[in-house]
Amino acid sequence: MAQVSTTTLTSISLDGVGVEIDGRAILHEVTLRLTAQTIAVIGANGSGKSTFARLLNGLIAPSHGRVDVHGHDTVRDRAALRRRVGFVFTNPEAQILMPTPAEDLALSLRGRPRAEIDRRVQDMLASHGLSDHADVPASSLSGGQKQMLALASVLIAEPQLIVADEPTTLLDLRNARRIGGLLLAQPAQVVIVTHDLELAARCDVAVLFDEGRVAASGDPSSVIGAYRSGCA
Repeated sequence: MAQVSTTTLTSISLDGVGVEIDGRAILHEVTLRLTAQTIAVIGANGSGKSTFARLLNGLIAPSHGRVDVHGHDTVRDRAALRRRVGFVFTNPEAQILMPTPAEDLALSLRGRPRAEIDRRVQDMLASHGLSDHADVPASSLSGGQKQMLALASVLIAEPQLIVADEPTTLLDLRNARRIGGLLLAQPAQVVIVTHDLELAARCDVAVLFDEGRVAASGDPSSVIGAYRSGCA
């Protein structure tokens, strides 16, 4: 039996990818290969960052070209991809689906034995400082607690890739640093779309988007420097 390389299982590849939405080109001929553990995606508003992020779990399909994530074609293998990739949205309100934190975490484990669900939910609540809020209305949580719950609902499913689209934008500095640190500490591969250049600098690799194209990629300090120069 042919062996699948571990590089393939931790790689993100785009080959000549373009995305058009409502007749407007959002991404243009993006070719990119990423194997780093933590990847920052930076750039101005409207540069294509979020569209790139949504390609990685099949939320958006390429208009042309191919996207391969951990050995899965994002169009052909969309169901398998969704099981492998966890997505964290900017606004946790878009992600919290159940009335209470405990119920929301349990939803991510549906189909598993009840005892396992209960144990893992309690462990996740405790490790993310939400035990005292397990059964309160999720709507009553603070902004930081809601984002922590949204992230926990992704982590509890143990994805191999976590894609976070501006997860700290709506948070104060303390909560932003807490969420950022938690993402960078994950054993999974992590892609973080962010305007927080301090967070981007802590990643292994950075990618800069500009007007739907990859303007730079590689060492975060160099890529951030290119971004700053372009904004001068």
